[in-house]
Amino acid sequence: MTPMLDGCTPWPEEFVDRYWSVGHWRGVTLDNLLGDTARRQPARTALVHDATRLTYGLLNRRVERTAAGFRLRGLRPGQRVVLRLPNVPEAVITLFALLRVGAVPVVCPVALGGRELAHVVRVSEAAGHVGTAAHRAEVAAIAAEGPFLRRAFTYEPPGEASPYGGMSIDSSGCHFFPLGSVDAAPEPAPVRGAGEVAFLLVSPGPDGTPRLVPRTHDAYAYQVRASGAAVRSGAEDVHLAALPAESLLASGCPGIVGTLLSGGTVVLAEDPGPGACLPLVARERVTVATLAPADLTAWLDAGAGPLESLRLVLTPATDLPSADAARFGRELDCETRQFLTRPEGVAALTGTGGAALHPLTSDDEFRVDADGDSGELLVRGPSVTRGYYRAPDADAEAFTSDGRFRTGVPVRRGADGGLVVTG
Repeated sequence: MTPMLDGCTPWPEEFVDRYWSVGHWRGVTLDNLLGDTARRQPARTALVHDATRLTYGLLNRRVERTAAGFRLRGLRPGQRVVLRLPNVPEAVITLFALLRVGAVPVVCPVALGGRELAHVVRVSEAAGHVGTAAHRAEVAAIAAEGPFLRRAFTYEPPGEASPYGGMSIDSSGCHFFPLGSVDAAPEPAPVRGAGEVAFLLVSPGPDGTPRLVPRTHDAYAYQVRASGAAVRSGAEDVHLAALPAESLLASGCPGIVGTLLSGGTVVLAEDPGPGACLPLVARERVTVATLAPADLTAWLDAGAGPLESLRLVLTPATDLPSADAARFGRELDCETRQFLTRPEGVAALTGTGGAALHPLTSDDEFRVDADGDSGELLVRGPSVTRGYYRAPDADAEAFTSDGRFRTGVPVRRGADGGLVVTG
């Protein structure tokens, strides 16, 4: 097995052998999977955002050139780079470009607080930061506190010039570059294994302090593939991503990454409200939408349903009562499914209309931590990490001795053997 990033907990060999033998893990990195899709269907539309439309061929070319631009500006394989961008094409391009460099994106919410960001930088020893120009002051302040952040790349919306001009060096010693200037002739990508950590996700601890979750290429590719199969997502789908791109449901259930790896079309929405999204659904013939329950309610209050092209709505399992899920499906005249998602991994999906949770595959293992039929859900499986990054105390608190993650989700056994979320 390919060595994982230092500070990560590997899967025991018996689980590695099992997940490989049944085909859950297939040994291809996420950026190579995108490249494979682009070679199969270069002319198909991959990404849509406002007036921007990128084919798979153009998307992959942008990823290659941006990766080369990052290398030219000093990023190296294995370095951690904080990624904080809204739902714009540059967020997707940057993620895959960093993967192609061999760097490890640390995917953070755009609105992550300064104290939490400083903690993330310190624990990950992040060498770079990709965000908006509004992040410049806090990035410079964090760079001044320690030896880590030395390169920052700032995104500006199309048509808006950076108020800071071109490349500059802050008094902290951090080099700032406009993200739009990161471009160079493509170069061969470094050879990496799919068992390596693809990126780090952020999971809030009990006191709000972020914990970093390592996700390997193999485990994440399994997650998006199994999630896509469970909801019958494929190349014919047009997926509206209306949750923040850093959220697990928006990115990987099957989400942005899963849709792109299967050859479908992703429509990015920065505003999940009905005024912005309903015209997108009609114009792009959206078939699958990822939304928070509050946004779904706003859609219905605006008279959204039924929507002719929409066949499926995906929402978080812990945020939506089953009665509301059934109502949404009925009024929108489409299927409504709920994923149990955590940055640590995905292991469960409801049936249509908010029925009990069931595992994605037989190797996604459930256990209820209680004497009876009710208690906390513990999970283990091919997408579920075995520990946090450089956080042994948190590992002891959040994972059992046999590698099960304590989700914090209270459940009870349903009549069909599935699990019903009780809180």
